[in-house]
Amino acid sequence: MGDWSALGRLLDKVQAYSTAGGKVWLSVLFIFRILVLGTAVESAWGDEQSAFKCNTQQPGCENVCYDKSFPISHVRFWVLQIIFVSTPTLLYLAHVFYLNRKEQKFNRKEELLKAVQNDGGDVDIPLKKIEMKKLKYGIEEHGKVKMKGALLRTYIVSIFFKSMFEVGFLVIQWMLYGFSLSAVYTCERSPCPHRVDCFLSRPTEKTVFIIFMLVVSLVSLLLNIIELFYVFFKRIKDRVKGKQPPTLYPKPVRSVQAQWMTLVKLSLKENSCFFLVFIIFATLSIGDIILLTTFITEI
Repeated sequence: MGDWSALGRLLDKVQAYSTAGGKVWLSVLFIFRILVLGTAVESAWGDEQSAFKCNTQQPGCENVCYDKSFPISHVRFWVLQIIFVSTPTLLYLAHVFYLNRKEQKFNRKEELLKAVQNDGGDVDIPLKKIEMKKLKYGIEEHGKVKMKGALLRTYIVSIFFKSMFEVGFLVIQWMLYGFSLSAVYTCERSPCPHRVDCFLSRPTEKTVFIIFMLVVSLVSLLLNIIELFYVFFKRIKDRVKGKQPPTLYPKPVRSVQAQWMTLVKLSLKENSCFFLVFIIFATLSIGDIILLTTFITEI
């Protein structure tokens, strides 16, 4: 099998721009798919055609029977699956690189405009336009690309296509081989003189690896679905939160007793009895005035 280092380096760069679910998915891809496929699985299928024997001496019969039983090798099939499943993630990475190039372009323009501004030029409007474009593309001040807008849509589309590829390859594998291997395959195909029996090498061991890769594919599919719902609901939440008007907290209303105490202190400080009486009556309600008048009359 070829070297996976190039694909590994590309996918490793995606982790900085992925959610927690995306990072877990990449870990599953590296450890349980690429690593296992490159070490144990490849050695298990190393003699798949040479050890495929049929009970006939007819030249070419074993080859055509092997071709009928296994239209494509399991190892090559899983390699294609990993490539197809990783392609949407690489397209998302290409979008991230595009935004990084945009950011560098904006920074160069901003530096030139600030140089002109230091020389006394009026460049406030062009600088504001650059800031608006940065916000539009989701570029923050410290240079990090924020997942929103078109980048978020690209991320959602990549998750959707990864899920579709996982389902598609599982269906194709079930149609081609099923999810287990038999020890004996019956073949009746030209140039075989009659129906022959062909024997597979290590069918139990290969079935174990087939089930293992099936479980890993299902786990990856589950992670994609969870991440898709998480990103989808997060986007809805951000939209709803952005449409809500800012909450205006009213100023706390002071009680009448607190107002009285403040006014009394102020009046004593100013040594004005008339001012004290006027302010007290000004802060009283109609009911309080009636009660106070009745009390004074009784006195």
